[in-house]
Amino acid sequence: MNAKETLKLVSKTWCNINDLMKLTGLSRSSVLKIRNKIKEQLNYEIHTRDLPMNVVVDYLKIDINYLKVMSTREEKSNENDK
Repeated sequence: MNAKETLKLVSKTWCNINDLMKLTGLSRSSVLKIRNKIKEQLNYEIHTRDLPMNVVVDYLKIDINYLKVMSTREEKSNENDK
């Protein structure tokens, strides 16, 4: 997954299991463990299987600014290749 795809994914409001698998590159069972850890760390109850994306981004320490820079570089590189 490139920077642009990652940015598009993290711009969603909620993160489901498939999104978490894409972001981490881990198996379903590993991602379920991560989801449960995140839910335990929250100070409030979530009545859905999905997690707030901002919490996932914080937990995985995803650098949004870096992704924006890399996405811009990819676009410029693609323009120069044409």
